[in-house]
Formats: sequence, structure tokens, C-alpha cells
Amino acid sequence: MRDHPRDERRGEGPVPEIWTGRATNRVQWVLAALGAAFMALGIELAVDNPWTSGIAPLLMAVIGCVLAGLLMMFGTLAFVHVAVKVDARAMEVRCGHMGVPRRRIPLSHVVGADFAPQVDPRQWGGWGYRWRPEKGTAVVVRRGEGLVLTLGDGRSFTVTVDDAEVAVRVIRGHLRRSTPTAGV
Repeated sequence: MRDHPRDERRGEGPVPEIWTGRATNRVQWVLAALGAAFMALGIELAVDNPWTSGIAPLLMAVIGCVLAGLLMMFGTLAFVHVAVKVDARAMEVRCGHMGVPRRRIPLSHVVGADFAPQVDPRQWGGWGYRWRPEKGTAVVVRRGEGLVLTLGDGRSFTVTVDDAEVAVRVIRGHLRRSTPTAGV
């Protein structure tokens, strides 16, 4: 038994049994800081306002700023980075520092894996966890390379991750080993 199976069809080097990768988007930190500024503005309005114009406008301003700040902070921090793990059973995708949202796709549901040299957030409508009826589902944290899984139900799942070509080779290797060959 080999420790590192090779992709003999393409003559490439060893393919690991378990592959991990990640992608990071530092621009998201700027957006999170902007969200923190909105929250600070909301708190400042609540604390330092003389309350002369009435409570309703003040509450609307404070709640609006705090909610906008929270939404920007947590919505962007969830997609600062993505971590992908592929083993013989599944591909798991975890977003952000808490690993949420998370998606686990059993390789038994995968019929193909392809390398995407250029995934652009504009193709998906921005950064984050995205769904488009004509394209499928994606986790896009930055522009660049990614991998595209074709699922057994005809849908696709795309994720931007560094070193996606190796991930595709690992997934294809696992798919070949799990598919019974004729005449054996």
C-alpha cells in the first residue's frame, strides 16, 4: 500500500490522502472596521445627544447605526477567510474565525471536480456564501483560483481557495478509488 498515491494518468507527483487549503481576503477587515465605526457612531449618538429633538428620531438614528454596524462587522468577518479540508469521505468548507457557515459535501454525492483558474466575486454577486439558479452555490472570499464540484443532482458548488489544482487532483483521486472498476 502506498502512502501517497500518484495520479498516474497525468504523471503528476504524490497526491495526499487529506488536503487542506485556505483563502483570505484582507479587504474584508476594512469593511469590518467601517462596521465598527457605525456602531461607535450609534453609541456616540445615544450617549452625547441632548435629547432635544425627541426620542423617536434619536432612537431611529441609534438603532440604525448600531444595526448597520453589527451587520457590516459580522457579515464581513464571517468571510475574511475560508478553510477547506478534503479527505476520502468528504469536502468540508468552513468560513470565518468561528467556522460558520459550514458546508460538508460527501464525496459520494460528487460526480466531478474541476479547477477554475479565475473566480470573480462579480460573477456571483459579491463576496460570501452565494447561490445563483443558473450557476449553483459558491463560497467566494476573494478573486482568483477555485475549485468547482459537480454534484450528482446536477448542481455545482464553487469555492475560492489557494492551491485549488491540488485539491481537484485529490478529489479526483478519491473519486477514482471509490468507483468500482469493470473487470476487476
